[in-house]
Amino acid sequence: MSSKTLLRGGCVLTLGAKTANLRQGDVLIDGDVIAEVGPSIRARDAETIDATDTIVMPGFVDTHRHTSTALFRNLGDLGPNGTPPGPIAATATPDDVYAATLVGLLGAAEAGITTVVDWSGAEPDDEHVRAALQAHADSGLRTVFVHPRVGEEVGTAGPRTGIAFGSTLQPAPDLDAISADWTRARGAGLRIHAHPGPEGPAPGAVARLGERGLLGQDVTLLHRTEIDDADVEAIGASEAGVSISPPSEMAGGLGPPPIQQLIDRGIRPGLGVDDERIAPGDMFAQMRATISVQHATMFDRKLAGKAGLPKLMGTRDVIRHATVDGARVAGLTGVTGSIERGMAADVIVLRADRPNIFPVNDPIGAVVWGMDTSNVDWVFVGGRVVMREGALEADVRSARALAEEARLRVGAAPGVVAGASSGGAV
Repeated sequence: MSSKTLLRGGCVLTLGAKTANLRQGDVLIDGDVIAEVGPSIRARDAETIDATDTIVMPGFVDTHRHTSTALFRNLGDLGPNGTPPGPIAATATPDDVYAATLVGLLGAAEAGITTVVDWSGAEPDDEHVRAALQAHADSGLRTVFVHPRVGEEVGTAGPRTGIAFGSTLQPAPDLDAISADWTRARGAGLRIHAHPGPEGPAPGAVARLGERGLLGQDVTLLHRTEIDDADVEAIGASEAGVSISPPSEMAGGLGPPPIQQLIDRGIRPGLGVDDERIAPGDMFAQMRATISVQHATMFDRKLAGKAGLPKLMGTRDVIRHATVDGARVAGLTGVTGSIERGMAADVIVLRADRPNIFPVNDPIGAVVWGMDTSNVDWVFVGGRVVMREGALEADVRSARALAEEARLRVGAAPGVVAGASSGGAV
């Protein structure tokens, strides 16, 4: 089989700074990289895929997900007081962690997500961490494994998996402790992902990190739903990344993300699924929620009679939040997020001939407003086929069986709602 693949005749959304989108064009994949983008590419030694009536674009980048929540997908309304069951870490075996992580990542792949930043729920011991990392390798995706253990797992990560440090921020952060932890992480060459603690975020916390000189381009801030002007200034000045997860944050009680505050300062966030217990697991939903929240913010200001109204976010903005901006937030600038020569061949092919979006008046608008996971036809990660003509190139039956066993075992533990083990009420 040829190491080259030619995607011929599709509408190509490169989303790149140097390569224009093409109403009709070809993409040549050579090994694990994009070799050429343009009309009528000749490549006699390539396997050719007819991409007529499709949209070819970079794979989506999920900048923040807890894959272990996949065992309890869509169960958020069955917990006490409307809250979802707790995380699996306290009761999960390494096999449970493997099953949860794998089924979470395969679900992402089927949704056209080629990169997942996974804030792991694995217990901080070697067996649980190895199980999670094995699931990352077996998924075929490009991933970032985020965990509080600084650098100890680097030797066991697969070729497409990076390691990052997960730091938990309390409302009144201990700056000395954070400084020590982040210094160790940076010494190990790790990116830092800062997650709010159980008590939630607090305005001014990010500004204090900035005053201490702790923020930088190697930091990703998560769920900053409550920030003030000083926080936004600190983020902008440091060029730290921001990941937002609108459906999960609003359903989980954190409130709407501060999209307008961020873009007013020129801060372009990445998008993340976060928690599948209370949020959809695909980026189509994240894009629609993001653009809808921004539009609602603008119209609220208009109804209140305020002047200096912001512009409505466009589809061309939000699709970049889900791709090239997400790559930057994940620390993968120049690796993925766009289709340009020399970039990793993380590419998805979306069917544009389905009734849910046909006729296609605007390709980007079709992806953002009209498409869903049923349109995902091919998925390539590093040039390797992960999904072919709508079917995953994985042992889905085995993964499903492992996940079902883990769900029943973990769901039976004390403190987890009965619906998690029984399959829920119908």
